[in-house]
Amino acid sequence: EMLAVYFDCPGGPENLYVKEVMKPHPGEGEVLVKVSASALNRVDLLQRRGKYPPPKGASEILGLEAAGTVAELGTGCKGQWKIGDAVMALVSGGGQAEYVTVPEGLLMPIPKDMTFLQAAAIPEAWLTAFQLLHFVAKVQKGETVLIHAGASGVGTAAIQLVRLAKAIPIATAGTQEKLKATANAGAAAGFNYKTEDFSEKVLAFTQGLGVDVILDCVGGSYWEKNLSCLRTDGRWIIYGLLSGGEVHGDLLARLLSKRASIHTTLLRSRDKEASDYKERLVKAFTEDALPYFTGGASPHLQPLVDSVYPLHEIAAAHRIMEENKNIGKIVIEMP
Repeated sequence: EMLAVYFDCPGGPENLYVKEVMKPHPGEGEVLVKVSASALNRVDLLQRRGKYPPPKGASEILGLEAAGTVAELGTGCKGQWKIGDAVMALVSGGGQAEYVTVPEGLLMPIPKDMTFLQAAAIPEAWLTAFQLLHFVAKVQKGETVLIHAGASGVGTAAIQLVRLAKAIPIATAGTQEKLKATANAGAAAGFNYKTEDFSEKVLAFTQGLGVDVILDCVGGSYWEKNLSCLRTDGRWIIYGLLSGGEVHGDLLARLLSKRASIHTTLLRSRDKEASDYKERLVKAFTEDALPYFTGGASPHLQPLVDSVYPLHEIAAAHRIMEENKNIGKIVIEMP
């Protein structure tokens, strides 16, 4: 048996508890990972409230990422990994437990000099940011990228990856403290969306041209401001709808007048096609970004850990994220 985060019925953080469940067995081509640390994602909050069921075939246990050691290899593994290897992975569920099974092609080595707690802050945020920038937006050298929720896990990762791509990151956030975190991550400019009109500020920063790419997890309420500071032929990438998906107004005419494009993407799905896509993503990230996490690499990439909670304090961790208090990732440590 093993310990895992659980809830019996949808609702608030108080519904979460830790219980003993059966340890999973690695299937064909899967690896069993003994989890040392996991991390929290917005999806966990939605799933806890009953608003985001796990994809078909995925674990019911919360947790989309894990860092730990290889404990067992399923049949048909190609020999990329051996027992005891330090690994991290994006999973479709089950990360907030003592063990999780992962398809071998989705595992990544933990960079040397890095702890499990730091590594747990990488998979979801950094793979999402890398996917948004390179697989979806196809960011080019010299372009300007506007990153909403710049102090989030995805935001701070995206800022650093934009720099790595020799492009210019600018960010929005809701407090001065969060804006400071975006500057520390490498943002060329940061705007407080609560106290200033970010689209005016973005246009001023880009000398009236607007940005080439917008990474948007907010959605509906931002659409007019996004379009007014998007450059002609710009790409608006939507990967979340924190403010809902409803749009009131002439979105299509505004989009057309700029010859702009909207792209949407979600990483959490489990069909065969999606798992091939994820493998390609993991491979590209492992080759093109992971080497920069090691000491001495320049530019040096670094995951931002806000706080660490032991597994049995999972409800407190959810509350912090629900109140938007975290800057960077909230990490969950296994017993």
